[in-house]
Amino acid sequence: MASSLHQLLKEEGFEKGKLLKNQPDDSTALPIYICRGRKSSEITEHKDEKTVIRNGSSLFSSFKPKSDEPVIDEAAIKAVISILGGYTGRYLKDESYRAMVKDKCTSCLLSRRKAGSDGGIFMNMELGIESIDKLVEDRGNKKELRMKLFRNSIRLLSIVASLNCEKSRNGSTCGVPHSHLSACAQLYLSIVYKLEKNHRLSARHLLQVFCDSAFLARTHLLPDLWDHFFLPHLLHLKVWYHKELEHLSNLGNALKETQMKALSKLYNDQMDMGTAMFAMYYKEWLKIGAKVPPVSTVPLPSSSSYGSSRRRSSESHASVSSINRNLYQTVFGAATEWQSMELNRRIRTSIDICRLEAEENEFKYENYNQNKKKTHRRSSSSHIYSTPRTELLPETQKSGHFRFFSCQSRPKGCLVNGKIDVRNNSMINLEHLDLPLSDLSKAIATICSSDVLSDCEIAIRVMTKAWLDSHGDSTIEAALTKAPIIEGVLEVLFASNDDEVMELAILILAEFITRSKVNRQIILNSDPQLEIFLKLLKNSSLFLKAAVLLYLLRPKAKQMISTEWIPLSLRVLEFGEHLQTLYTIRCSPQVAALYFLDQLLTGFNEDRNLENACQVVSLGGLNLLMRNVEFGGVLERNKAALIISCCIRADGSCRHHVADKLNKAALIELMVGNCKDSNGSVIALLTELLCLNRRTQMMKFLNELLRGWGGLNTMHILLACLHKALPEERPLVAALLLQLDLLGDPFRCSVYREEAVEVIIETLDCEKCNDKIQQQSAKALTMLGGRFSYMGEATTESWLLKQAGFHENLEDSFQKKEIGDNFLDEGEEEIENWQKKAAIALLNSGNKRFLAALSNSMAKDIPSLARASLVTIAWMSCFLHLAGDKDFQAMASSILTPRLLESLNSNRVLEERVLATFSLQQIRKSSEYIA
Repeated sequence: MASSLHQLLKEEGFEKGKLLKNQPDDSTALPIYICRGRKSSEITEHKDEKTVIRNGSSLFSSFKPKSDEPVIDEAAIKAVISILGGYTGRYLKDESYRAMVKDKCTSCLLSRRKAGSDGGIFMNMELGIESIDKLVEDRGNKKELRMKLFRNSIRLLSIVASLNCEKSRNGSTCGVPHSHLSACAQLYLSIVYKLEKNHRLSARHLLQVFCDSAFLARTHLLPDLWDHFFLPHLLHLKVWYHKELEHLSNLGNALKETQMKALSKLYNDQMDMGTAMFAMYYKEWLKIGAKVPPVSTVPLPSSSSYGSSRRRSSESHASVSSINRNLYQTVFGAATEWQSMELNRRIRTSIDICRLEAEENEFKYENYNQNKKKTHRRSSSSHIYSTPRTELLPETQKSGHFRFFSCQSRPKGCLVNGKIDVRNNSMINLEHLDLPLSDLSKAIATICSSDVLSDCEIAIRVMTKAWLDSHGDSTIEAALTKAPIIEGVLEVLFASNDDEVMELAILILAEFITRSKVNRQIILNSDPQLEIFLKLLKNSSLFLKAAVLLYLLRPKAKQMISTEWIPLSLRVLEFGEHLQTLYTIRCSPQVAALYFLDQLLTGFNEDRNLENACQVVSLGGLNLLMRNVEFGGVLERNKAALIISCCIRADGSCRHHVADKLNKAALIELMVGNCKDSNGSVIALLTELLCLNRRTQMMKFLNELLRGWGGLNTMHILLACLHKALPEERPLVAALLLQLDLLGDPFRCSVYREEAVEVIIETLDCEKCNDKIQQQSAKALTMLGGRFSYMGEATTESWLLKQAGFHENLEDSFQKKEIGDNFLDEGEEEIENWQKKAAIALLNSGNKRFLAALSNSMAKDIPSLARASLVTIAWMSCFLHLAGDKDFQAMASSILTPRLLESLNSNRVLEERVLATFSLQQIRKSSEYIA
């Protein structure tokens, strides 16, 4: 068994996220994990070698390990952080979950609390939790108050957590063990760091909960997380416990009850030890630049240690220690057949696990369907079905369900010289099939009622051949497209491990779907959570055909709730370049993958959409998406562009990688190819890419965009795009067009500039524009301000407040971590020159109408637009003296001064009053300068 993740990757054919060239083709599976995205070194290339920067949720440094010190793959670390972060993130979104966590902590702390002095420990805990809840429930708190609450909660909870130090960890306070107090404090520290978006530190604190009190964490505080994250490491203990328990239950001696109690204690102690060991193991993962830690071994207890006279059978499996198989497969993909070591032990173990999980699933299923018709599991003596915790299909008309996948896999795909070789043609030949059941009616009866898998697999062959031979005969179609038959085919797909049979089932279902929407709905109703398709998408031979079949069904996001959908969809996107043929149907798997990703990134609520987009980034999906912007059909390229913009909004740091690597000519070509259709997806992407913090990179991007495509004029293409754009797209297109125009002479008028400024003036008219247009107008003004943080957040206002001396009130490090980042690395002169050119162009072209539009939008007091207009006036006022003569200055002052004086009212927020004061000072200075 592999001793580390690094070794495991080597065995599976990966080295630092890449395929090993010397890996035998016939033993390599397709990787689910996509390792070709941006690297952390690319994220931090704008800093010098010794600098440590904040990158969204984590700290990345220029730490360079020695060549003989392997470092854990960064994407694997991100996957661990993502899984753990899902549990703390739920606290921020779900009020009922917050109440449940609080009740759990309160119950375990106070249920044993005795009278006496606690030294303020419980008060610290209560105040810390109260501070966190205030942060969660009132996101609109002022920044100063939020920072104070952050510091207070961290300080108070850290005091409680410190009780679990070496000297006092075995003690208690008022009857409550220090380990329990510390575990609860660590849980809330994890939550507070999640609020601060320090995801790595949050994950470490969450793991510490299991280190401090493994039993409390796994049985009371976080049982769901333990089941998902730790139990797969320790499943051999559970199997052993159930076998020993079964043996004891059959005994009739007087010591039976005592032995059962001893067995239970031994089992729990071993589980606690294993849980704490793997929690520490993953904590090592999350250290910056950590080396690959040794993998813990959790042995089986000795039967004699609880007094049983029964000797362990030679068939009992040995202790299991390895990487979490489920976690590994989530990140790196379904492995090929594991190495031959301990093969006999694994087969025996899988039988035990299958039996145990079958019992658990039977219990869950019967509870779930207590008011429905009871069903029985199909079985076949020639097959072993085992996939732990697989949910069942909903009740159908059939007498039973295949409930488990095979314990063995037989991947047919292969990798040749690092490239995938997936057979596009069918792997089966029906002309030469030996068909024991030649009668179609018998095959239909078998698929509807038989409990023998092998018979049902033969029935699939018969039905498929009959369909082909019929050439679409309506009688055969009517006979085969009934609900019980379709449901039977689905059940075979769920249970079978014969790739040939599964392919036949996929092909015939695809035919049924294209002929009737009713058939489509039967499949969706029978598999509402798409569990069958999750299984198929993990199959190394059939995942591309399965993706096409699923695409034909057009499932919605609500059916794709598993965390596995993102990596599985990215795998299809990477290897689905060639059309797949399903009898009469030809479709690109990449089209299917883009549909899935679009659903996953736009079909949920905002928080879930952002989480999924972050997962796409962490799994390296951006490079695949950028490739799809260049190639394929227009609709798919637009969808790829839209998905990239979603990813940038979720993880702002990746915009620099995209701005550098994306083919700008492909974007221009796509705008031309859209013809009469909207260019919304391209505009959305360009808008995100223009929020770069370095002016040099911004100018490079604009110049590459200006070069155009195929000799066509980019400015003219954008002008045409402006004319046909939707109303809410027009201000953003205008801002983009204006920025390209400003690469030239700001004093020289052009038709592009005039049109762009005119559109901006129109969209500032609050009375004529709806809320969506107003929001986009505010965003356009923000883009023209030209100052952004590394994460893409506008910093023009922060810079202005700093110029006005207000920065003295913003000393808190939490609040200032982004402010001013832009100006430390490159000259302020470049940004100031840009703002100067933009101000001159806007004032000369827009003149009085532009200033009046800004003033009026402030008067309407529409929050986002009014604030953006005030900020625009503030930075433009610094350059008023460069535009026009004395009369222009007087006109500008007469328009802006009354509105700015209104903003000085005490009912305005402090920042607005500071900006208004700053603007009035600059207007006065410009008038004196001209005079």
